[in-house]
Formats: sequence, C-alpha cells, structure tokens
Amino acid sequence: MEKKIKLFLEFLQSDKRLSNNTLQSYKRDILQYKNYVDTNKINYLKVSKEDIKQYLMYLQDMNKKTSTISRNLASIRSFYQFLLRNKKIKTDPTEGIQSPKIEKKAPNILSSKEVELLLEQPNCIDLKGIRDKAMLEFAYATGMRVTEIISLDVDDVNLETGFVVCRNNGKQRSIPLGTLSLKALENYIKDARPILIKDENNKALFVNINGRRLTRQGFWKIVKYYKDQAHINKDITPHVLRHSFATHLLQNGADLKAIQVMLGHSDISSTQVYMQFQDESLKNVYKKAHPRA
Repeated sequence: MEKKIKLFLEFLQSDKRLSNNTLQSYKRDILQYKNYVDTNKINYLKVSKEDIKQYLMYLQDMNKKTSTISRNLASIRSFYQFLLRNKKIKTDPTEGIQSPKIEKKAPNILSSKEVELLLEQPNCIDLKGIRDKAMLEFAYATGMRVTEIISLDVDDVNLETGFVVCRNNGKQRSIPLGTLSLKALENYIKDARPILIKDENNKALFVNINGRRLTRQGFWKIVKYYKDQAHINKDITPHVLRHSFATHLLQNGADLKAIQVMLGHSDISSTQVYMQFQDESLKNVYKKAHPRA
C-alpha cells in the first residue's frame, strides 16, 4: 500500500498540480486510513462500502469534525479512483457513499467602519508603514487569499490598467483595484519596495524588512498588530478581510456571479454564504424606505 500511496501523491503533485498544503492534507488523510486498515487487518484492495462506512464512523467516534470526516472521504475516494484508473481494482468502494453534510457557519466579517479604522492605522512615514498600508488596502480591495497575495510577483500588478492577475493551481483571474488601493500600492512599489529588496532579481510583490518574500505568518502578525492598534474587539485574520470584501460588495449591489469570479470560487454555493448578510442589509433598506414598514 505504501508504494501505491507514493504513486498517488506523485500523481497529485505532477498531474493535478495541487498546492503543497493540499498535498499534505491528502497525505495525512491517506496515511491515517492506511493505519486503520493495517490495524484492522483489512486488505485495502478488497474493502467494501461497509468497510468505508465503518471507517467514517470510527472517525466520528474520535470526535472528528464533520468537515474533517468529509475531507477524509474525499481523499480516500480520490485514492480509489486513482487505483481504478490504473486497473488495480475493479470497482470503487466509495461510490455512492454520501459525504456528511457540513453546516456552513456565518463568516466573521468587519463592518465598513471597522475596515476604515483598520486601514487608517499604518503610518506611512517609514518603509514598513508604506508597505503595510499598501498590503492592507490591497487585501481588502481584492479579497484574495493570503497564499495568493504572498505568491504575487511585482509584474502581476498593472498600475496603469488598475488590475492584478492572480494565479492559483494553474488557474488565472484578473481582479480590479480601487483608487485608494492603487495609490497605496504605487507608493509602495515606487518608494519603499526598491529599498527593501536586497536583490534586484527578487520578483516578490510584498517583502519583509529583510527583503525576502513575505510569509503567511508574517502577514498574519501584521494584521494582528494593526487590529490591536485600532482597538477592534474581534478576531481578525487576513481571511476576515476576504470575507468583508465579499460581504460589502454584495451589500452595495454587486452581482453574486461577479463576486464568485473575483474570489476564485469554483462553486457558487461557496459564495452564497454571504447572502445572509445581504438579507439584513435589505431589511434595513426596506424599513427606511417602505411607507408601511
């Protein structure tokens, strides 16, 4: 089984071009499954649907979250489909097994006033402040994921057209930049970044004070620092800015399909989670505008 798992992971990396984080998730899930079948002396090539269901119940008994169990099933299903394509098995034992329903929780968002307060915090009198202002404005203006932002190169941004090109897992999308974000970004690219980078061959858009590409942890620390400076009593992560971006667009009349494209969601159901906030906004408009409200 170890050899087949290795081949499967190589396939995901080379053919599917999955990110390292996603690849590691698959690896953890499959190795955990391997440990289960080994412990219970089950031949992984001859497992039945009942065996798979028993494994999912085993995960449930371990108090695993519904989302974790669902992800495990997806990983195992991909593994068996890989074996099926390579004619190592005749039928997929996961076929027809439904994933447990995941309750979509309301995302944590900031109000427009809280966003404004957060974005006002960086003091643009030094290199770090100029960079931080550009980074926070950019994150809120684009709604991009942290990994997407820190992976950007300076050539991915076109200051003249006001667009950024985001590339993720072989896919590409163009996202417009607002006036304030463009201004902050232009200041950073022209005045701060050339001094921060130590090597002219460094193409990273956002760099740390040592001139290296900014990391996820570095990004998170910066957001947390300014959240504390703004005295905002909410847990704010870079992803909260993404949620706020989508929610505020929707509340101000943006089309759901357009938001889906900008967020890079493959399924519009992922974008529809923001509709609950629009409902509240519509209620307020109704109360103010309708003569019999």
